[in-house]
Amino acid sequence: MSKKFGTGVATGILTTLGALAIGLFTYKKKVLDPEDKEDSRIADNRRKANRKSFSAHQS
Repeated sequence: MSKKFGTGVATGILTTLGALAIGLFTYKKKVLDPEDKEDSRIADNRRKANRKSFSAHQS
């Protein structure tokens, strides 16, 4: 009986840790990566606009 209990507890712990790892990975891919991509896109556009503005106002 105790062998089955110990095996069940170990399986439950591993399953829980696996589900937590998958959840964190999914959160990173769905939430954090798009935010970083958007921030870099905005920064690139800002740099391009600054260069364009600077060159347009040269005498």
